[in-house]
Amino acid sequence: MNRPLRHIAVFCGILTLALLLRANWVQFAQNDDLANHKKNRRVQIEAFSHPRGDIIVGGKSITGSKETPGSDFKYKRVFKEGPMYAPVTGYFSQAQGATFLEGVHNGILSGNDDRLFIKRTLDMLTGEKQQGGDVVTTIDPKAQKAAYQGLVDLNAKGAVVALDPRTGKVLAMASTPSYDPSVFAGISLAEGKKFKELGDRKDKPLSNRALREIYPPGSTFKILTAAAALEHGVVTDIDKPTGAKTPYKLPLSSTRIGNDVPDANCDKVSVKTGMQWSCNNVFLDIALKVGKDKMRETAEKFGFNDEQFIPVRAVASSYPEELDKPQTALTGMGQGSLTSTPLQMAMVTAGLANDGKVMKPYLVEELRGPDLSAIEKGEPHELNQAVSEKTAQTVQEMMENTVENGTANKARIDGVTVGGKTGTAQHGADVNDERPYAWFVSYAKNSKGESPVAVAVFVDPSNMNIPRSEIAGGKLGAPIAKAVMEAVLER
Repeated sequence: MNRPLRHIAVFCGILTLALLLRANWVQFAQNDDLANHKKNRRVQIEAFSHPRGDIIVGGKSITGSKETPGSDFKYKRVFKEGPMYAPVTGYFSQAQGATFLEGVHNGILSGNDDRLFIKRTLDMLTGEKQQGGDVVTTIDPKAQKAAYQGLVDLNAKGAVVALDPRTGKVLAMASTPSYDPSVFAGISLAEGKKFKELGDRKDKPLSNRALREIYPPGSTFKILTAAAALEHGVVTDIDKPTGAKTPYKLPLSSTRIGNDVPDANCDKVSVKTGMQWSCNNVFLDIALKVGKDKMRETAEKFGFNDEQFIPVRAVASSYPEELDKPQTALTGMGQGSLTSTPLQMAMVTAGLANDGKVMKPYLVEELRGPDLSAIEKGEPHELNQAVSEKTAQTVQEMMENTVENGTANKARIDGVTVGGKTGTAQHGADVNDERPYAWFVSYAKNSKGESPVAVAVFVDPSNMNIPRSEIAGGKLGAPIAKAVMEAVLER
């Protein structure tokens, strides 16, 4: 063989070797990445080739699978009472992907989770079609309905979260306005258009206000301010006059802050009376005396400044580090640069109702296989002993007095001990330009003296046709909280 031909043969051999190496690299080293790549249509076809497992509430499935003739995506997701449960389930769409429980536990629901490997292998050997497992939630269907219907009846943007203080179970999680995940579960142009319309709406129906939006918590935060003051010895007697004048002059400022009740109800009154009538001057003063570091320390023990995973991610509520004296005082009444999710205020309320012990919130009771065998069970987990039992019980005393004799009286339930706190939160660049938010937090005790339910209600009345004077947590939020607590207590 002459020299040029020899060079060509060597070059062709190198090319062949490179091709073989590349083929082996793609087939083995990159196999998983390519097989599961989001743009690999075969992956998508496989994902929709069989019925999906279900999300369960109260022993019944709130999801299903429906055949889609004429498409290589054989099945699409359907949702029962979709708008009510959308903040729990999220969506599972052939075109838009998956969110919330549908996304977090996609492996179980699709049957592709590694813990279902033996089941998948047996199905392959026997010729059975792949099956998905189920996600059993902690949601109480009656509490969820009360929460959702209460917001819908107000025609409000808002959210409700109810927890079992003893365990951390999420009993209800509603957000409005909501959406039906079934209407864009397929891949058609009409369904794509529907999804875009939802995404373009100014009232953001696709947003989960319970977990993913933060707001100033207003006067509901006063329960944490009181807990911090008691825990750090700033307040030792809740019946002793504080000396805090009204209107209250912020330190280093000429700004004076008044109250929504007559001055006589709030001037120099005790912390207990201050809670009863939601006196801003009392809580501005004690927050300033506690100081920003100890206020933040207490807030963080209740969960502030940390994301929560239930297992769906909830954004972090914020108690900032860098605060001057006026800003520190403002946090005492839940204003300033303080922000919270409805979930976070439910955690604060639940922690106080549970004698200071904050339980990690969780939404999933059990993951189970297609044969109904338990794969994983949700378990109560203590997040923090945020304050002492004595401190928590003292705050309970004040919250229960506020329901019996103060601004939270619309949450009363005959024959039941209820603690509550109203909240109205100013917001916006100029707080007087925006309609305030309305908040309400509460808990109820059973015959054993335990609290099986704590609730946080958030209402954004910006699209409600009511006078500003009617925007108050006690008027808008308390009836919803009461209905949710009654639903849980009936169980």
